[in-house]
Amino acid sequence: MGFQPAPAFAAGSVAAAEWPLCHVRLQDDARFPWLILIPRVEGAVELEDLGAEQRAVLMEETVRAGALLRRLGTVEKLNVGAIGNVTAQLHVHVVGRRRDDDLWPDPVWGRGPAVAYEAEERARLLEVVAAG
Repeated sequence: MGFQPAPAFAAGSVAAAEWPLCHVRLQDDARFPWLILIPRVEGAVELEDLGAEQRAVLMEETVRAGALLRRLGTVEKLNVGAIGNVTAQLHVHVVGRRRDDDLWPDPVWGRGPAVAYEAEERARLLEVVAAG
């Protein structure tokens, strides 16, 4: 069957791109520019489940995601996390933050209901991510 993102990702994010290691998803929450990187490594739950070369690629793709988020809008700080308490499949959140966002300086995980993007804005962001 091969790599598949865990079904839970479909509820709050949309597929955006395929990078050398990661399946990239846009979190459907207009409050924050937010990408999720999911390494296409069957059974990976922890960073240690990746080989050294894969970990290096994941780091580069995390940096790439941060640079891309900065191009999507005003980002003062990047929050990066591989938590996995809700969805065990290894994934990395890269979230753009601003001092004037509603949750600053608190973390975004599990805080308030997501605000879905308008269809046109979602399409624009997906286009930028796919090109980036």
